[in-house]
Amino acid sequence: MKKHRNEPFCLVVEGSYATINEARHALIDPFIEEWTERTGRFRVHQMGSIAVVPGVMLGHLSIEQTDENVFMITSTDAQHPLTQRKAVALAEALRQQDMFENIRPEPLLAD
Repeated sequence: MKKHRNEPFCLVVEGSYATINEARHALIDPFIEEWTERTGRFRVHQMGSIAVVPGVMLGHLSIEQTDENVFMITSTDAQHPLTQRKAVALAEALRQQDMFENIRPEPLLAD
């Protein structure tokens, strides 16, 4: 079966976070800090303007817990899903932030 170029992907990440809220903060806080350092301020409505990597906005990322200490990051923007290229770039950006122990891009399987 051929893989489609724009097949949606997700990131499966592992981290020692007790709640989904802690994991969400681990995902977004480093990027908000960078934005604040660069621009001098941050407002919640700017989340959709903060590019984590080209084509991936911080406000369009969702995280859910799939198992103990395992989380899945997806795009909530149906017009701009995480493609394989974007997922790999996002994984690298998250590795640089060092907030999760293991990060791997995977195809997003439909339910």
